[in-house]
Amino acid sequence: MIGNMSMGVSQKHKRAELAYWVGQPFWGQGFATEAARRIIQFGFEDLDLNRIFAAAMTKNPGSYKIMRKIGMKEEGTFPQHVLKWGVYEDLVFYGMVKSDYLREGLLS
Repeated sequence: MIGNMSMGVSQKHKRAELAYWVGQPFWGQGFATEAARRIIQFGFEDLDLNRIFAAAMTKNPGSYKIMRKIGMKEEGTFPQHVLKWGVYEDLVFYGMVKSDYLREGLLS
């Protein structure tokens, strides 16, 4: 398995949180970027979402570089937002709204 990718969708608010994991042997090969582009396309074009966002630990630049590559913009950092293996970690959030997706012509 290369990894996995999902969107937690809120139909009420027409938004979703993008989440992914990629196995270390597959880092840097473009798999996550390609999959993220397609799931963003699916979210905006097929599910008619208005907003898609994602978060990564600040110490994981590979993850938030993917967010940048697919056109998401940095929205802010939440200090000590998650507890992982007994340590509080900061999360950086990125997001995109449908109007930006359409204006940039990111996939369509």
